[in-house]
Amino acid sequence: MSDPVFFTAKSGLSLGAIAEAAGVSLPETADPGLVLTGAASIEGAGPSDLAYMDNPRYGDALAATRAGVCLVSPRFSARVPAGTVALVVREPYRVYAALLGRLHPDAMRPGSQFGARGIAPGAHVHPDARLEDGVTVDPGAVVGPGAEVGAGTVIGPNAVVGPGVRVGRDCAIGAGSTLSHALIGNRVIVHPGARIGQDGFGFAMGATHLKVPQVGRVIVQDDVEVGANTTIDRGASRDTVIGEGTKIDNLVQIAHNVVIGRHCVIVSGVGISGSTTLEDYVVLGGQVGVVGHVRIGRGAQIAGSSHVNGNVPPGSRWGGTPAKPVRTWFRELTTLARLAERTAKDEV
Repeated sequence: MSDPVFFTAKSGLSLGAIAEAAGVSLPETADPGLVLTGAASIEGAGPSDLAYMDNPRYGDALAATRAGVCLVSPRFSARVPAGTVALVVREPYRVYAALLGRLHPDAMRPGSQFGARGIAPGAHVHPDARLEDGVTVDPGAVVGPGAEVGAGTVIGPNAVVGPGVRVGRDCAIGAGSTLSHALIGNRVIVHPGARIGQDGFGFAMGATHLKVPQVGRVIVQDDVEVGANTTIDRGASRDTVIGEGTKIDNLVQIAHNVVIGRHCVIVSGVGISGSTTLEDYVVLGGQVGVVGHVRIGRGAQIAGSSHVNGNVPPGSRWGGTPAKPVRTWFRELTTLARLAERTAKDEV
């Protein structure tokens, strides 16, 4: 079996260009014309590779690295070996991410899985759909009547863009995903298998459960990323909204009427019940559950596996089940641990 490399650098980066992008000066002995052709971990990097380090666990690996250039924070700069050019920056990981995107632009968002340009054979685009120039539609994809798709967007194989859906420019709609009753902004990435705009879970309960028609939409603003197999239900009577720049991991459930602010981070396994509001810059750790009709304030952070059943103040850090301020939660855990230890000693 062959051993393919899926991401190869499109072009190298000179040391001078790297320093300019990082906003730092080169050491006097460094050659600004030196070209790096790849990026790698500090353990695996070679003389033509860029690496970074900002975690004390990798101090020994940093001291032994063979990387051509290493981005480091000031506290670790003294451990960079003599054969490696040290570029000292405040946030090595962010600078590394930006440079990695320049080396591997094709890894920034999914492209055509068929290597196609334009409408591939086997794609189904309704005559009443409107596609700007530069749209790619892979085999098996469906674009429904009245749908509009902006320039530079890629619709993956077997994806469905439903009737009247709007998709902005430079988006990537992953294989097998479905969009219905939705307005999608620019530069949005929807990974394979995601479902956006289907029915919310709404029933009038009784001896028989009467279905409540879900007549709202989903609005996804610019620069949002939606992970694989994530579901975002359309609103019941108002819109479900995902704010600009928000990043949603795989396997997340977002119910009807939820409003998520700008630049939130929602990690895998989260479930958000209907009509809940997340203000800007909220972070939900993995497997957090949020009940309906609550508000999580701007910049709040919720620890993984917590259960939120009430409003959370802005800027706070909560955890536990039910979730509470982390200091209270830690005190409870410590008290329980001491009680259990004391009980175990009494039983001996």
